[in-house]
Amino acid sequence: MSMSTPSGVITAASGGPLASLEAPLHGRSLLLARVACLGASLVTLVIWGWGLPVRYEQLGTVCASAVCGDQQPVPASIAQFQAAGVSIGFYAAYTGTLEILFALTCFTLAALIFWRKSSTWIGLLTGLLLVTHGATQTDASALAAAVPTWTIPVNSMQALSFICIGVFLYIFPDGRFVPRWTRFVIAAWIPLFLLTVVVLPSGVFEPLLFGFIAVSLAVPAYRYWRAPTPTQRQQTKWVVVGVLAGLLSSMSIVTAQNFHLLPDTPGSWTFLGENTLLYLAAALIPLSIGIAILRMRLWDIDVLINKALVYGSLTGLLGVVYIGLIIGLETLADALFGPSVQQPLALVVSTLAVAMLFQPMRSRIQSVIDRRFYRRKYNAEKTLAAFSAALRNDVDLERLRGHVLAVVQETMQPTQVSLWLRARDQRRPPTLEPDRS
Repeated sequence: MSMSTPSGVITAASGGPLASLEAPLHGRSLLLARVACLGASLVTLVIWGWGLPVRYEQLGTVCASAVCGDQQPVPASIAQFQAAGVSIGFYAAYTGTLEILFALTCFTLAALIFWRKSSTWIGLLTGLLLVTHGATQTDASALAAAVPTWTIPVNSMQALSFICIGVFLYIFPDGRFVPRWTRFVIAAWIPLFLLTVVVLPSGVFEPLLFGFIAVSLAVPAYRYWRAPTPTQRQQTKWVVVGVLAGLLSSMSIVTAQNFHLLPDTPGSWTFLGENTLLYLAAALIPLSIGIAILRMRLWDIDVLINKALVYGSLTGLLGVVYIGLIIGLETLADALFGPSVQQPLALVVSTLAVAMLFQPMRSRIQSVIDRRFYRRKYNAEKTLAAFSAALRNDVDLERLRGHVLAVVQETMQPTQVSLWLRARDQRRPPTLEPDRS
């Protein structure tokens, strides 16, 4: 059986020609770009390493001034530390370790990308982005606050990180500007960014910066729909999903802190747990970028999205059912048996009901999501199941031939399908079976 498929599909499946889709560097341009990126990365690593002891000292010192460092203990934290049985030294060591692990994750991914993709624009830019991002997200401003002579290098490193983020959004995943006019947007944005970061106060500059990044996310979305190969679409999907998951998770924790639903000052085990979740959420961004650039297990993102949709919806629905059952059963038990037994009875019945509903609701939600968001996969599974049943019940060769062609056409959707069956060789003598009687 032979099939003809669109050339883009063949290219994506083979993986070989995809390297030519990334904008390459040659000769002197390649040498200059490598020297510039490696030089900037080395300076960034020196600043980060020099600031580690300063940052650790800041985390272990109670701030008595009006301006404090990020996550630095304040006078109100002392009583909370004592009540939780947590020492300031342990808090400083734990928080500092989280920051170092996050930075090392970014640096490791950057080293892998430099090693494998340093001959392309997107590889060099992504490596530099991860190095500067990992260093600046661990509050390198502690070094600038303690040693004023380091203020200009630290601010330059942070500005370089934001510039890399902006350019990355416009040239990912192949290192080219698509549409071509977007290069003029970046050419105008970089000097404007450098001007506003000096002139405008942080309270005005930061909303403008994140507004520009949010608007720029439309470029990867556009490129997703116009991508020439399925591999580039999967790369874009990894980055978009990873960035959105990291940002939404971090914003949820910060919003809960701002509304005092969670503690917003150091001094408790709960705050340490929140801090851990924040760094885990932030790590989703460099990890998704690294997977997309290195093309490692690209198609696993579809499974992750599917599971996230299923179990996220299931958790929300079961949570609503559980709370509703507890409220309703407590009200009913209070009316029938009195307040002494309402809480244990409601908890037991609600827990059993949720346990019984888990599997039926999971199957139902999975079916709905497959039909709504994975229609092609859902139809393919139904077609293959029907074909399996036909193989068990049908022995006619012509009908089976039709079934095979129909299944291939519906599940793989090639441009052309043909099937050849070799006729029995009439010249071949029949095989004689031995007489076993």
